[in-house]
Amino acid sequence: MTMDFEPLGPDAPLYAIKANLFKALAHPVRIRVLEVLVDAGADGATIDDLAEQSSFDATALAQQLSVLRRHGAVTARRSGDEVRYDVAHPRIGELLAVAKAFLHDTTGRAHPAGRPQLRAVPHPDH
Repeated sequence: MTMDFEPLGPDAPLYAIKANLFKALAHPVRIRVLEVLVDAGADGATIDDLAEQSSFDATALAQQLSVLRRHGAVTARRSGDEVRYDVAHPRIGELLAVAKAFLHDTTGRAHPAGRPQLRAVPHPDH
């Protein structure tokens, strides 16, 4: 699978860099990987840990971890015979929490499973 986006250079406008980051996050497996890694804390997680906690197979996880690494959202480190993955910045957890709060606010309830349906929320300036 080829991606139609790549990390942008530091001279790109900030809005383009943000859009590119959100494109990199725009996959359910990647979001679940980040959630598991945030929960793992400083210990990080191996592919096996991620597979166990996400119910995705190792091949799919490796492919999505590659995208997250390329965009600077995840780091990898060798620990003995295994590779452990970590979120690259603690604010990734905050980003996920804000997204969850946004969905909670715009849907009126939390959605532990399934796809939430968004409803229009009046903008405070209108």
